[in-house]
Amino acid sequence: MLHFVTGGFSGATQVAVDLVRAHGASGRFDALLALRAKPRTTTPERVAGLRAEGLAVEVVPGWAHAATVWHLAALCRRWRPDILVAHGFSEHLWGRYAGLLAGVPHLVHVEHNSRERYTAWRLAQARWLARRTAAIVGVSEGVRSALLERGFPAPRTHAIPNGIRLQPYAQADAHPFGTREPGIVMAARFARQKDHATLLRAVALLRERGLTPPVHLAGGGKAGARRAAERLAQELGLMPQVRFLGHCADVPGLLMGRQICVLSTHYEGMPLSLIEGMAAGCAVVGSRVVGVQEVIDPGRNGLLAEPGDPASLADALARLLTDPDGAARMAAAARAEAGARYGLSTMTARYEALLAGLLDAPGNACCAAEGPP
Repeated sequence: MLHFVTGGFSGATQVAVDLVRAHGASGRFDALLALRAKPRTTTPERVAGLRAEGLAVEVVPGWAHAATVWHLAALCRRWRPDILVAHGFSEHLWGRYAGLLAGVPHLVHVEHNSRERYTAWRLAQARWLARRTAAIVGVSEGVRSALLERGFPAPRTHAIPNGIRLQPYAQADAHPFGTREPGIVMAARFARQKDHATLLRAVALLRERGLTPPVHLAGGGKAGARRAAERLAQELGLMPQVRFLGHCADVPGLLMGRQICVLSTHYEGMPLSLIEGMAAGCAVVGSRVVGVQEVIDPGRNGLLAEPGDPASLADALARLLTDPDGAARMAAAARAEAGARYGLSTMTARYEALLAGLLDAPGNACCAAEGPP
């Protein structure tokens, strides 16, 4: 089993790493992780850390698509995987091209977002590759629906929701909701996808209502995006209230010490950071977008706000801040649901069942004899 993914250490990378770990633990598959090199993020230290866990890791060049395909195909010829799983955009294109060149028997495409940068040409390539792909996986029902809308084959398109490691949140019940800081955490990288600006404007609106909760923004990402958020916080006069933490080594501890977890975002696939907030026993608020809205049942296990709407987000946050009993009830329901539906073991068991089924199935979905797109 070869899992190919960006070396940018995104959510897609985390899922691929978790699956390689799971294969090793279950013993069902020999697994290799292939990372597409990214400047500044695919560092020797990160790769060495994965290898120190006992994972088999290779890095292929990322400076040109042709170089990626050529080197990955050579790796496939040496390692001879039965299945190549290509995660994320645009890696699922280059990974499957490499698999076809190397004669890998079964190809799998995993889509990690509901909105990707598909040009007409890239969508044509993806559809051509889909006819040679044994299975296509969306990381939520919303992502699967988006794939079907783009014309991918329904019989081979599945939904497997993302999962998280629950063990780091095992002590959440030792931090009763009422004893936590009535603060807000958003743990998300700084990038165009994430909407820190709407959260900051919502916090400014809360201040006008006399509510000044401390706000903790944890995550790395694009330096330019973080600087833009810092400038906005300065302009709104929020700097004494808002802390930019950068990379946080103890996100579970941060979450379990606060009452509210927010994900303000423009689009998602399946939001790991929001599920982590649920597992930590936080009251959660998310933007009403694909992926998020299938996790949150408003009023029962959290609240939804209209995307890009500071007033809507401020209303949701104010409801949690001014009704701690109601917030605590939603937090308890969210924690129970995270444990029951979104554990890493649930996700990995579903992937392993799908992959094992491909090996047992007759025929080869990757070998249709048609010309290029």
